[in-house]
Amino acid sequence: MEQESAKEKTTAVKATEAAKKVRGIVKGLSNSAHMGKAEGKLVAYTFIQSLYDEILKAMDIVPVWIENYAGLCAAKRDADRFIDKADAEGYTRSLCTYCTLDLGFDALRKELGESPPAAPDGGMTEPDMMLGTGMMICDPRYTTFIAAQRYNDAPAYVHGLLWPPYDAKVSEVRDHYIKYVVEELKGLVAFLEKQTGRKMDWDKLNAIIDIANETLRTWAEVDEIRKAVPSPMPTQDAMNIMVPATFLLGTQEALDFYRALRDEVKHRADNKIGVIENEKYRVLWGAGLPPWHSLRIYNYFESLGAVFPIEVGYRTWAPVNIPSHVTHPLERLAWRFFNQQTYRYEKAQKHTGDPNVELLLELIDDYKIDGVVMHRVFTCRTAHVGLMHQLRLLKEYVGLPQLLLEGDIVDARLFSEADTNMKINAFIEAVNAYKNS
Repeated sequence: MEQESAKEKTTAVKATEAAKKVRGIVKGLSNSAHMGKAEGKLVAYTFIQSLYDEILKAMDIVPVWIENYAGLCAAKRDADRFIDKADAEGYTRSLCTYCTLDLGFDALRKELGESPPAAPDGGMTEPDMMLGTGMMICDPRYTTFIAAQRYNDAPAYVHGLLWPPYDAKVSEVRDHYIKYVVEELKGLVAFLEKQTGRKMDWDKLNAIIDIANETLRTWAEVDEIRKAVPSPMPTQDAMNIMVPATFLLGTQEALDFYRALRDEVKHRADNKIGVIENEKYRVLWGAGLPPWHSLRIYNYFESLGAVFPIEVGYRTWAPVNIPSHVTHPLERLAWRFFNQQTYRYEKAQKHTGDPNVELLLELIDDYKIDGVVMHRVFTCRTAHVGLMHQLRLLKEYVGLPQLLLEGDIVDARLFSEADTNMKINAFIEAVNAYKNS
């Protein structure tokens, strides 16, 4: 596999001013954790989209998003030493590299007695607690923090978040699943109250949820505007602008960010300011987490006249309605979670049978897509199992050219940029032939 100097640029060139500001926000996340620890606040290791964003904010607990840190190390091309340390500790290379990197970091920190030297953004702050999630999307969320207790004394807590299978009748199972999620969140709150010695302020939590919901709605407005031709904002920007809603949900800072982004993207769309000068092809990032160490592949597509106007993954959910009688904050969170997960079930049951494929078909139609790209990650089983099935099923409904890339989210040694570019060249030729036919 080809390697490159850590000083070489690996990230993609951004189109929007908002996306260019995200690096500062990421640095701010690390600084907040370091400063919070120094001020005596409790710090928690966390996984994204685990439904505790607003809860932690209300309890004044500082999160350290370990997936974010792994992605940062990948983008900085400073992941190998941490992955190699995890390997030396006995963790197989087939595990999620988000988690193996963070376990390697923790092992090095314990061995050295301090943060590893020159760690990006000062390294991860040592946690006072670790919060996993029992959910179908990601099995390492069950066990990673149990393994991490080899390297720190922080207690670990795992709460469950489940949603029904695709063939379930949503109206019949809704109450059961929402009750389950509420009970799991109650357990989480009780754990946090014990750790902090403080009771939850439910009014404060409700107010934070209000801000979070408005943030998600505003982010969804951005994606609506992105239907414009030429594309006003590409996927490589989307992989950056997801940061505020993913790591600062429930804050005024995140809401203000998406309001400004919405205005910027609308200005670009109204004035037909495209990502590239001559947009020939509109390509969908159909599934798979991105290769954070090689995001410049998006610019390689652009050099061939192709842009990614929309993506699956690391984007906002479709806005969902919560009944007016639901007022308790934990119930509001549970309803939002359930409705987001089951949004396309009924439609899928009448059509393709797969809500993921329904989303792909919607995006292909709404964003005038000419081809579909997916990235299969070797070390991320749960988020990437089923991609071949989705592509086969999609082919039954639309004949667009498809490209399946292979690599990893963090470990650049599992990704060949030269081979990837050759595949992209062939794919763009197929897209051009398809359009001309």
